[in-house]
Amino acid sequence: QVQLVESGGGLVQAGGSLRLSCAASGKIFRINAMGWYRQAPEKQRELVATISSSGSTTYVDSVKGRFTISRDNAKNTVYLQMNSLKPEDTAVYYCNVNARISSAWYDMHYWGKGTLVTVSS
Repeated sequence: QVQLVESGGGLVQAGGSLRLSCAASGKIFRINAMGWYRQAPEKQRELVATISSSGSTTYVDSVKGRFTISRDNAKNTVYLQMNSLKPEDTAVYYCNVNARISSAWYDMHYWGKGTLVTVSS
């Protein structure tokens, strides 16, 4: 199995920055795409950003130009640099990884437990 541990959440004032990290560990044969989702109170979980194994990135429109996703393949870690934060960015942020635990197995999605980001106005 693959375990994901997120860190870096917290309380920040509007206009501030935070950097989230998500480290994958366990039995890992290969990690494909990595990404970040978020869920605000009483809202559905939404995809924030993804990064492929080759480094291609995608972002939801609301964070373009403010957030940057990156990965360190040697450390099996994905990052989300969040700048110019707004109160509407307040949510629990979840790491998601598409990975394979062996060459004979198939790709699966794994989730972290989430880290809370609160942006005050």
